[in-house]
Amino acid sequence: MKVVNVGYDPSEIYRPDVQEENGKPKEDFRNFKDGPLMERVFKTYLQMHTNQTVEFVRKKNEEYGGCGLRRMTIMEALDLLDNVVDESDPDVDFPNSFHAYQTAEGIRKAHPDKDWFHLVGLLHDMGKILALVGEPQWAVVGDTFPVGCQVQSSVVFHDSTFHNNPDTKNPLYNTRHGMYHPNCGLENVLMSWGHDEYMYKVMKYNQFSLPQEAFYVVRFHSFYPWHTGGDYMHLCNEEDLRMLPWVKEFNKFDLYTKCEDLPDPQSLKPYYQSLIDKYCPGQLCW
Repeated sequence: MKVVNVGYDPSEIYRPDVQEENGKPKEDFRNFKDGPLMERVFKTYLQMHTNQTVEFVRKKNEEYGGCGLRRMTIMEALDLLDNVVDESDPDVDFPNSFHAYQTAEGIRKAHPDKDWFHLVGLLHDMGKILALVGEPQWAVVGDTFPVGCQVQSSVVFHDSTFHNNPDTKNPLYNTRHGMYHPNCGLENVLMSWGHDEYMYKVMKYNQFSLPQEAFYVVRFHSFYPWHTGGDYMHLCNEEDLRMLPWVKEFNKFDLYTKCEDLPDPQSLKPYYQSLIDKYCPGQLCW
């Protein structure tokens, strides 16, 4: 299997190999051991890991697969994220709309020639609008993982939150491969339901004219047990390994641009509106 090489690491222009990012030690990012937000974070993951089953995920894919929720533009969806604070995130306690611009601007600085990648930074968390239409946060936010097979060790709180999930006691689902074939490809794997899969469906349904890498990054950017933990490789095919460097590259900005120094959305909107007009204009089905 071949892994694609995206060349030299231009993100180092923005994110040099130092011990701190935005004044915060690297090891303090994604700290799931202690911190002021941990009670909220653990509760969200406990509910997620109890309720995200094969049956539940199939139901949500059917419910939202037709993108019949409402019609609106990308900018209207982005404005809705002003009302969403991710309860699974130990690093931030501010609205998700700011994080969208932080991620996009980080990518823009390091990859000035890849405007589609800038837009991915803006789009990647828009699926979190599900939290505003009645979905509990445990069915919207947080790290994703495959359902229908054994939970791997790099899944957050894997040893303390799955005890009441019925799939862990089902012999069809609790083995290493579970209901999947070896190297079946992530496109054939049922991922825990959340904003990644929902936004991927919106992009696909509305036929965004973005490269395949964009769709892939949005769909799997929260799959930390894979792109950061190195687990679930036994389910991957060659295409997954080809896409992995793009997901890893995106993750640097998704994670390390988080800080309390918030961007000014009004000054940035004209540029990102031009990208929206290019790749995904007008009223979209959500």
